[in-house]
Amino acid sequence: MSTFQAPKGTYDLLPPSSATYLAVREAISAPLRNSGYGYVETPGFENVELFARGVGESTDIVTKEMYAFETKGGDRLALRPEGTASVLRAALEANLHKAGNLPVKLWYSGSYYRYERPQKGRYRHFSQVGAEAIGAEDPALDAELIILADQAYRSLGLRDFRILLNSLGDKECRPAYREALQDFLRGLDLDEDTRRRVDINPLRVLDDKRADVQKQLAGAPLLRDHLCDACRAYHQEVRELLSAAGVAFEDDEKLVRGLDYYTRTTFEFVHDGLGSQSAVGGGGRYDGLSEMIGGPALPSVGWALGVDRTVLALEAEGVTLDLPATTSVFAVPIGEEARRRLFGVVTQLRKAGVATDFAYGGKGLKAAMKAANRSGARYALVLGERDLTEGVAQLKDMESGEQEPVALDAIVEKLGSRLA
Repeated sequence: MSTFQAPKGTYDLLPPSSATYLAVREAISAPLRNSGYGYVETPGFENVELFARGVGESTDIVTKEMYAFETKGGDRLALRPEGTASVLRAALEANLHKAGNLPVKLWYSGSYYRYERPQKGRYRHFSQVGAEAIGAEDPALDAELIILADQAYRSLGLRDFRILLNSLGDKECRPAYREALQDFLRGLDLDEDTRRRVDINPLRVLDDKRADVQKQLAGAPLLRDHLCDACRAYHQEVRELLSAAGVAFEDDEKLVRGLDYYTRTTFEFVHDGLGSQSAVGGGGRYDGLSEMIGGPALPSVGWALGVDRTVLALEAEGVTLDLPATTSVFAVPIGEEARRRLFGVVTQLRKAGVATDFAYGGKGLKAAMKAANRSGARYALVLGERDLTEGVAQLKDMESGEQEPVALDAIVEKLGSRLA
């Protein structure tokens, strides 16, 4: 055992379970790649101010959870706690919005970092797949992203998740609601930190998970009663597009999400089999974020889905993914000359696209066949001294136990056809 261990609240992905994480990332990204979204990758750290402006200085992410540090050169940086601000920054820096083809549709996958209290489903290092549609104000974009996430989850075999949907209004109608909500909240028995939040961003108080706070929020004014006609019509069209596509959702009038940049459409994917950490993903529209970080007005919408929590959701439903075999053929040489000759065959098989492994380290036949069994290979390819003189290798079907000789120069073609 090593002297060192993974930092608290983090985890290592190792075979065979890592294959499930890869399959989840692939399933989430597949509908995006099929819908005009191009891949983007950003640094693991950014200027602190990018997140302070974009995510919101009043959020727990910025005030309590962000990993911030100063470089030797005096720069103030932070490990990225979420993906949207970084992706929008990258798109603006590259002037993608000036190419004349809006919206700019991007997807990404990576690790994110928040200093949270570790528990099952909540880590300090976690993995997400995200998507952003930048530069267009269109209810169809909001609906598209929700539909694609729903499609991704269903392709994995998930069924017991729910989509929560709300509208947060915009700069025209939210101020009046903000004032009404502040008046209500100031009459409650709240701690000093929460009272400070009432002054900075009262909607964040609605997202407070503490039971004593939630109990007092009964009777709080609802945003739906303050939406302007434009926001109400926009939200209704999103709802109609989802219903027409056969995507079920639940209206949640208290859904605000945990980031300050959201406007209008906001949504969350929850799975009731995960206990308190029920959110497996979510997102919404963020029409003012570009201006917050120094860019032009670019109405945008996006989401991020948690890979870790999606895996937990699969476990909660008892869903086992049909994962491709990592090894189809396991080659077992007996003797030095056989080792050299069979290694050449292994190289040819790999070039032909056959997943092949090799018994390294001079293992005896018994130990090598145990290794072949552990690898999960469908076939074992055994070559001994007598086989060499006859110009054949023994091909063993690991399921049936049947074995047959195959000419050395016909192995690639034989296995290629069997595994096609």
